[in-house]
Amino acid sequence: MPMEEKVKIPRYSWYALALLTLVYVFNFVDRVLIYILFKPIKEEMHFSDVQLALLGSTSFVIFYTLLGIPFGKLADKYTRKKIIGFGLTVWSLFSGLTGFAHSFWLLFLCRMMVGVGEATLGPAALSLLSDYFPQRIRATVQGVFSSAIAIGTGIAFFFGGWMSSTLGWRFAFYLLGFPGLILVIFILALKEPLRGAGDTIAQAIKPDWRKLLKTKTLWLIIFSYAFAAVASNSISIWLPLFFTRVENLPLQNVGYYIGIATVLGGLPGTLLGGILADKMKARRKGGRLLAMSVITALSIPLWLILLFINVVTIQIIMVTLLLAIALSWLGAAAADVNDLSGPGLRGLATGIYFFVVNAIGYGIAPPLYGLLNDKLNVTQNPELMRLSLLASPIAAFIAATLLYLTFKKVGKSNDVI
Repeated sequence: MPMEEKVKIPRYSWYALALLTLVYVFNFVDRVLIYILFKPIKEEMHFSDVQLALLGSTSFVIFYTLLGIPFGKLADKYTRKKIIGFGLTVWSLFSGLTGFAHSFWLLFLCRMMVGVGEATLGPAALSLLSDYFPQRIRATVQGVFSSAIAIGTGIAFFFGGWMSSTLGWRFAFYLLGFPGLILVIFILALKEPLRGAGDTIAQAIKPDWRKLLKTKTLWLIIFSYAFAAVASNSISIWLPLFFTRVENLPLQNVGYYIGIATVLGGLPGTLLGGILADKMKARRKGGRLLAMSVITALSIPLWLILLFINVVTIQIIMVTLLLAIALSWLGAAAADVNDLSGPGLRGLATGIYFFVVNAIGYGIAPPLYGLLNDKLNVTQNPELMRLSLLASPIAAFIAATLLYLTFKKVGKSNDVI
């Protein structure tokens, strides 16, 4: 048995994982809350689908992506809990302030500042977790951390839809945004582990950042998951409108259905995806990539059933399964990026990963979906939204193919993943 497996993991590491996961829950509540509120915002403000996409993704992603790399470099040099505490303060404050906005540009500004705050969390938190836990369970741990996406999205959709229907969409931002400020106290009290504590001696050697940027495997992984993100993000961004427009479901019901589906599908999907990825890695080189390639490919027929079988019960089941797949790759992706970079450049590598994946998945793709919707005039012809959403299974196919090709490349290289 390798020496790494004999080391007992301290209880404090599990506490840190729980706290960082809770912070990530608030992160995703504030990030996706606006999606379930698209319909009432559109009705009050008379926005186009392109404007909704700009508010839902582009405004957020502008600084979320641009600042991810600088914050990643800061996470490699400075106290990571302070970086997270700063970001948590900013995104919670401006998420709550979104409820006070009465114009497109004020909404845009608030969403942009939410992106500024949230750009701090990924690089710093994943760096911390890689030091709190050994490499052998890295995908599992980061899968647990990523389970916050399912929980946060479920809370945002379930309670956001209910609050909008009973109190108005502005109160959803007040009541779900500002409370995140309470967690700043706990984050600042967190103990920071020694950098590289979760790595072996060979892995702890600080790599050259220029060599990192020339690592083809890293870029293949990043672009593979960027296309996976296009398909995954379209679930939370566009399916609420799909169900209210195409299936004529009440907004509150859509919030309940997708909120519950996110928890029932996304939560076990994220956790089991990380566990499966680690088990596959233990069996063969590049095993995480192979596992995620197969799982991503499985989403293609689920998308087609969702879009073209007009039975709501079956569609909700498909959404549940799609969310399980959509969130299953998060732990594996983060683990492979962290393993390739090592502790000395982990924040930078994670920042680059978040930059590219979110620039494509959140920044570029959603406005293209919105533009396609407007060109097809889906407001007047809702059924045509089925055609615009075909971009999602196409993106999933590209992601699965790239992941498999990367797996084959890793098998012939010296990359440690």
